Amino acid sequence: MRDRGVAAAAWIVFGLIAVVSSVLVWHRPDWDRLSDLHIYHGAIRHLHAGQPLYDYVAANGGPFTYPPFAALVLSPIGLLPEGVVQLCWLVLTCAAIAAIAVAAGRAVPSTRYPRPVVAAAIACALMVSAPAQSNLRFGQVSVFIVLLALVDGMGLTPARYRGVLVGAAAAIKLTPLLFVLFFLVSGRWRDAGRAVTAFVTCGLVGAVVLPAESWTFWTGTFLNTSRIGNLASLGNQSLHGMLLRAGAAGETFPLLWAGLVLVVCGMALLRARQMALSGQPAHAAVLVGCATVAASPVSWTHHQIWPVLAAMLLIGAYGVARRVAGVALLVVMVLSLGALLSQVSMTPGLQFLFENSRALATITVCLAGVGGVTVAAVATGRRTPTARSWLRVAGAAVGAIAFFAVQPLPAGADPTFKAYSMADVHNPRYFFVCRSVAECAAYGAGAPITFGVTAEKTKVRVNGVTDARVARLEYQSAPGGAARSIPLLEVYPGQWLFSFRSANLAHGRLTAYGPDGHPIAVYSEELAVR
Repeated sequence: MRDRGVAAAAWIVFGLIAVVSSVLVWHRPDWDRLSDLHIYHGAIRHLHAGQPLYDYVAANGGPFTYPPFAALVLSPIGLLPEGVVQLCWLVLTCAAIAAIAVAAGRAVPSTRYPRPVVAAAIACALMVSAPAQSNLRFGQVSVFIVLLALVDGMGLTPARYRGVLVGAAAAIKLTPLLFVLFFLVSGRWRDAGRAVTAFVTCGLVGAVVLPAESWTFWTGTFLNTSRIGNLASLGNQSLHGMLLRAGAAGETFPLLWAGLVLVVCGMALLRARQMALSGQPAHAAVLVGCATVAASPVSWTHHQIWPVLAAMLLIGAYGVARRVAGVALLVVMVLSLGALLSQVSMTPGLQFLFENSRALATITVCLAGVGGVTVAAVATGRRTPTARSWLRVAGAAVGAIAFFAVQPLPAGADPTFKAYSMADVHNPRYFFVCRSVAECAAYGAGAPITFGVTAEKTKVRVNGVTDARVARLEYQSAPGGAARSIPLLEVYPGQWLFSFRSANLAHGRLTAYGPDGHPIAVYSEELAVR
């Protein structure tokens, strides 16, 4: 009876968190409420009107980025008013989070903790985490993709249908295809076959119903990751995004990224196979899910539910060290360490660690596995980890972090870079040089580009005004670094504002280009902090 009472209380807490979170989302400004769902809804209505799906661009600038089969699945939302769709989506998202928690809770032995209590605890942790909150805020499909892949990966579906959910999920969003390799290395041959069959069948259905859209997507759109956004921004906590922020670029970048992805995925799949064969299907599925987050070119916050599940499985495992590791991972996934610890990040290396903590944590989970110290113990000839095993691994981890923290970043690295958009123009912290038509006209004083700079402890902000002579604006953090496009925002007629932040302007180079594509103004030494 006591366990039932605890479980009921925990589910009530989950319900309260879900309701409060949903209400907060609902009270956001119209342009910032469920913005991705707004794209889905607008794109589906665009398609229903007979217009090309991938030509659609929402008012917030976002295009539809998923395969044509996803448009078929989402097609019913185009028949309803957007407000009704938003309410239903919030409810379904909370329900999906609860379902994920119930599925993952089966991995914790019932002899240790009552499963209803475990499921409720996981649900509460998921709901307060940044990935779940991001799914709610943006109205994302990611939470439903995780649910399908987790249930199928754990083998909770009837035997004759196992693999179908993974295939269908991959037809909506491609990242679950890694589960097909997991099925193969785990000896689940029929599941892999059904997953591939389901994926191909869904793709063919999309091709039959939407032939033009299918041709457009599969012949190039799905490779154009730039449509999704700036992959070097801090929101992209994948290996790919972290490498871009570290300054990696050039012809060798694809080979470097691909090589590291092979290592990360290979280690994760081998460890997942070991877990699956030893009767830990949930641990195996979660580990493969973490590998999809690390390996994908794009892993925004709402994709990162898998590492939260990994944290909860570690917390529910035997051993103090595992639980401590789980708590640390959960803290990383709930809090934004880059913002929270910005006042103590005194070196570029520490700043980089804080701002890429989710990517680094996910990669670590993939390389070590959930409970990976067991592997280290077995490698030394012991059946179970000893205190010395833990000390060795912990010492190596601390040493690696300390070494990395004191290193200077490459010249082109800019881990804090972000260019601001029209949605940010009312924030005086980002747009500070002028606040009216007359003020901006006086500030520009007839120059093609005029800007101001303010310094904070760990970043520098640049805000300025351009006129019609400037067609494009680019910023390089340092010589050899990738050129980053700075949006020009027509806040006032005939006057374009821009704003961005950077880690350091010491070697920065701001270049304004005219309509003919030639530079008309270059600023380097003049990028002085005022």
